[in-house]
Parts: sequence; C-alpha cells; structure tokens
Amino acid sequence: MARVISDECISCGACAAECPVEAISEGDDKFVVDADTCVDCGACEDVCPTGAIAAE
Repeated sequence: MARVISDECISCGACAAECPVEAISEGDDKFVVDADTCVDCGACEDVCPTGAIAAE
C-alpha cells in the first residue's frame, strides 16, 4: 500500500530527500508519491513536519 500526501503538504522536500526509491516528486501544488514505485517503508512519513503523509 503506497503512502499518500495530503493538502497539508508545505512542499519542504524533506520526504523526497528521505525516500530510498525516489518515489516522491514535486507536483503542481504539493509533493506526490508514485504508487507504483513506493515500497511503503514509511521513511517519508517519519520526516514530514506537518504530518501530511499517511498510508493510503
């Protein structure tokens, strides 16, 4: 199950820097997770300062 990023995202980039499989990229108004690449490790969720990332 991939992680998803909610509208609480402030586009700080901490999650993308932490992702071991580079499944997170900057979208138009927030960062987004590529569900096909995400391995559901939770590393991004642990570093998100706003709690915007959760399991889908």
